[in-house]
Amino acid sequence: MMMKPVIEIKDIRKTYHVGEIDVHALRGVDMKVGAGEFLAIMGASGSGKSTLMNLIGCLDEPTSGQYFLDGIDVSDLSKNAYADIRNQKIGFVFQGFNLLPRTTALENVELPLFYDRTHRIRDPGSAATEALERVGLADRMDHVPNQLSGGQQQRVAIARALVNRPSILLADEPTGNLDSRTSVEVMSVFQELNAQGITILIVTHEQDISRYTRRIVTMRDGHIMSDEAVKKRLDAKTVLDTIKDENG
Repeated sequence: MMMKPVIEIKDIRKTYHVGEIDVHALRGVDMKVGAGEFLAIMGASGSGKSTLMNLIGCLDEPTSGQYFLDGIDVSDLSKNAYADIRNQKIGFVFQGFNLLPRTTALENVELPLFYDRTHRIRDPGSAATEALERVGLADRMDHVPNQLSGGQQQRVAIARALVNRPSILLADEPTGNLDSRTSVEVMSVFQELNAQGITILIVTHEQDISRYTRRIVTMRDGHIMSDEAVKKRLDAKTVLDTIKDENG
């Protein structure tokens, strides 16, 4: 039985107008995500998975349909309220890290707090420190991005997504720029955060990566084609131990 949904989508449609052509990116999507779930959204290029992620993240608005985030119908919100709910409830992780190059890990993680008009979090430095500790980078706070490995940079990006203490993390191809071992390390961080109760949705085209989640939604041509629990789920820490043993 699903817990109370933190995400509920009802007949969501998204049409883009490109010149005289209408592109139907989403064609009536229905989906519920319960609190504490760990979900992968998969599909070929053009399937609608990134459009769906952008709508869930309040980065874009649907053409029609309803989207409830923590029980709030975001379809009716003003632009400012839309931005506020996005900043308070959702953290974003991107494939390209999107870190400021001349800024320390700590300062990169603090950055979203300066855009939060509600000032819910009074001490940005402490919040950023706590977020970096959660992703295992307590000893790298003063390093700038080019002093960090790709995996460490992605962990800084995850910490930045956590600093607003969101209930939902959205990650778009979070392992796309990483080698296989580093990808498993990043998925280990996501599994730990999920175990702490954070709801996580990732967009990925990698079947191996999806097996670290708990549920896989597969899209094609703007429709959800399947929505299934992961069978034989991989445990990232176990996989990392196996890699270490193989490498001596």
